[in-house]
Amino acid sequence: MKKSTIKLAMYLNYFVFAILLNSVGIVILKAQKNYGVDELQASILEAFKDLPIAIVSFLIASFLPRIGYKKAMLIGLALVSAACVAMYFGNSFSAAKVLFATVGVSFALIKVSVYSLIGTVTENQKEHNSLMSSIEGVFMIGIALAYFLFPAFNSETDPNAWLNVYWLLAAISLLSFSFLFFTKFEKQTEIPGVDLLDDFKQMFKLFAKLLTIVFVISAFLFVMIEQGIMTWLPTFNDKVLHLPENISIMMASILAISLAAGRLLAGVITKSINWIWVLTFCIIMAMLLVVFVLPRTVGLEVKDINSLSDIPLMGFAFPLVGLFIAPIYPLLNSVVLSALPNKLHSSMTGLIVVFSALGGTLGSRVIGYLFKNEGPENAFYYTLIPMSLLLVSFFILKKLTADSTGVLEVKNNSH
Repeated sequence: MKKSTIKLAMYLNYFVFAILLNSVGIVILKAQKNYGVDELQASILEAFKDLPIAIVSFLIASFLPRIGYKKAMLIGLALVSAACVAMYFGNSFSAAKVLFATVGVSFALIKVSVYSLIGTVTENQKEHNSLMSSIEGVFMIGIALAYFLFPAFNSETDPNAWLNVYWLLAAISLLSFSFLFFTKFEKQTEIPGVDLLDDFKQMFKLFAKLLTIVFVISAFLFVMIEQGIMTWLPTFNDKVLHLPENISIMMASILAISLAAGRLLAGVITKSINWIWVLTFCIIMAMLLVVFVLPRTVGLEVKDINSLSDIPLMGFAFPLVGLFIAPIYPLLNSVVLSALPNKLHSSMTGLIVVFSALGGTLGSRVIGYLFKNEGPENAFYYTLIPMSLLLVSFFILKKLTADSTGVLEVKNNSH
């Protein structure tokens, strides 16, 4: 098993799903314009994406090592290729629901497999931190590409032209399937329990740990912030800055690019600086951006906008919040997974994915509700509440992981 080939397969699979998962904000905007649904109805697409991720992860994570990570990822890629073709021919709000439900099921298989495999191709916590951050960084590059890919297929004269993007996405998924199919994997990692029921019990036993409880709350809070901002930024750009549809979608890509840069940078920085100081600095900077930059963005006088270069500099400032919130998720995941033995990584990843998905759904619904009832110019201020709670959780996690990480480092150094 060549570690570099397996890493490449993980990067490629994550990249494909980044584009699909995070097109939800764009499809929400399209659903309002093409399928005649309002903001609250359109936001249900987030639930169609996230709830299958949560349910499938919960059901399969504990015994996925028995199925095999390679087989699980191949199933996910095959399903999603078919769903893209179905969206092209379906061209309706119902077809969009089916697409995101399928993407959700498939991503659960991919994410649990990828997160579990990281522990088998890294030697210690710093390597784990670094690979986790760079994989999540590649995920964000895929997200950024989505914001340029969809407008490239958009047409002012043909409302259905954007659907052609799904042929390209089906082709990329099949390419990823082919690459993975020919990648050789060694015998899988240890299996957590003696049978399927015992595998499931091992996941529930994790819930008895205070570390797990504090961590899943932290993951839930973070994804609530990230998905809330990411999903509704195209609508914010459309309704508050009054940008043309294509420009408002492209502008949202700045958030994704800054998230990618933040995660790739964190992969380098955490090799020499302790994760707790990286995260503390990041969350404080994100809060300062919301407090000081957002009001100026809302008050912008925007005249005729025909391209990205016509937008005032302050219009680009708020999406830079991504640079600072970016390292939080991969580093939290890495810290907790590194504190557990490899055989529990699949079960723990199941819990990570479940609570991330629930946080994403709730975040999008809450921001959607606030957009409708508090006005799009005020909705993002409410992210300060989960940000403050996250800051507290970092220090609790640092204390809880200190002992177990020490044990792990000793064990790894003894090889």
